[in-house]
Amino acid sequence: MNNSTSQLRSTSTVPYADTGYFHDIVLDYISGKNTLRAFYEHPVSWEGLEAAMQQRDKVPVNREVLVQALQSQYKKNALAGNELVDASIALLKNESTYTVCTAHQPNIFSGYLYFIYKILHAVRLAEELKTRYPSKDFVPVFYMGSEDADLEELGKIFLSGEKLVWDTRQTGAVGRMKPKGLEPLINRIQGELSVLPYGTELVKMLKACYLEAADIQTATFRLVHELFKQYGLVVLIADQPDLKRLMLPVFEDDLFSNKPSGIVTETTTRLSAVYKVQANPREINLFYLEEGIRNRIEKQGTVFQVVDSTLQFTAEELKQELHRHPERFSPNVILRGLYQETILPNIAFIGGGGELAYWLELKDLFHYYKVPYPVQVVRNSFLLLNQQTLAKIERMELEPVDFFRPSEQLLNELVKRDSAVQVHLTSEIRDTDAFYQHLQKLAGRIDTSLVAHVGALQKRTLQQLLELEKKMLRAEKRKFSDQRRQLEAIKASLFPANSLQERVENFLPYYAMYGPAFIEKIYRESTALEQQFIISIL
Repeated sequence: MNNSTSQLRSTSTVPYADTGYFHDIVLDYISGKNTLRAFYEHPVSWEGLEAAMQQRDKVPVNREVLVQALQSQYKKNALAGNELVDASIALLKNESTYTVCTAHQPNIFSGYLYFIYKILHAVRLAEELKTRYPSKDFVPVFYMGSEDADLEELGKIFLSGEKLVWDTRQTGAVGRMKPKGLEPLINRIQGELSVLPYGTELVKMLKACYLEAADIQTATFRLVHELFKQYGLVVLIADQPDLKRLMLPVFEDDLFSNKPSGIVTETTTRLSAVYKVQANPREINLFYLEEGIRNRIEKQGTVFQVVDSTLQFTAEELKQELHRHPERFSPNVILRGLYQETILPNIAFIGGGGELAYWLELKDLFHYYKVPYPVQVVRNSFLLLNQQTLAKIERMELEPVDFFRPSEQLLNELVKRDSAVQVHLTSEIRDTDAFYQHLQKLAGRIDTSLVAHVGALQKRTLQQLLELEKKMLRAEKRKFSDQRRQLEAIKASLFPANSLQERVENFLPYYAMYGPAFIEKIYRESTALEQQFIISIL
């Protein structure tokens, strides 16, 4: 907090460590702490990315299968024909083309603000790489985790503080679910946002993407394409048999020898000595994926059982099922990253703190299967402020960065700054401390045993002065009730539910207000490798 408001730019940054919202594993990774160095391959730097390119060159991917799968996917969804996206897909045929990937589940209507941030981070990093290495090409890819079955998490959004929940009884992979039942939610969104400048346009987009789609993964595919096609972003739905066929050796290892489980367990044992482990492997890390189910596979004696179903296979039957229908096998969090890096010529993965934590468990798994491990880049984070909120902050002679601190701490500082009476005893405590140090010298000349006695008196007196200062501050704070309400209102708007804005709010109200310019603004203000929390003024 400054005594006068500084000149604010459209953006400013805050070190992640100063926000108070990130776990030690993220902060230690960003700072390059040695306790994590053994768990990743390349540092987050241009040198690290160049090393990742060199490693990727040694392990080619099946570009023909990848490009055919993408072209088929876009044709099926009637989205082929966009010049920039088609050009990105065509570039993937070339050995000198790499991808920068981010991933997310198909949350309805994108879920949370950070969905937007991570995609645009991948776009910016790919563009910066092209600037630095003009002889090579870099394609941003959104890998859709459409096989996730956590409907409780994926089937809701928050709008104006209200939780909107998709009422459906469908089960299994959310990406394969039909969008039936979403119309009431879209109507609710329309009722609130259609009055805003781009509200009608937004609702039209949502209806076209969701109500005219066969399933949620198609709806999400269309929404992401519509929002980011101008950046050449390629959307990949990896739930395709030809792509999964490339993973058959790994899937067999997982089902019949449990090799991935053993490798990752050794890594997590070492990692858990210092950090909380994000995901623990199972003996079998594949789900059986069919209409209405995505259930774990367990070996029970000589039989492989699909949990919570009547489906059973012998080892030979399961192997035949895997080779005939690879699309019926879905990797869990332990194998998903390996699958992604097997099918993509990837060099960097953009992910949040939770994603980073489980990727740090996987390096040895990648080494075993001779798949290049990508540079892990912590996704960009933003705090969005509109002009009205900024004006309130300025009137209080505060700065946006101040609000990362607890409200009570902010109020204490504001009272000390603005109170008409003295409420702090800094000078008095300093003078008292000097007085007792003088007494200790005098007493020590008479009898050294008296020094400890004077020290005890000093400690007791200083504690009493500190208590008095707290009481004076509490008494004066009662006169600052209006300022308290203002601080708490601003804090609640910037950190809903005492969480980061990006982990609660959705992009819909921002798009309804600013339209495509909102996406463009986040794109312009996104950074590549700077790893700083961004404050953005709308």
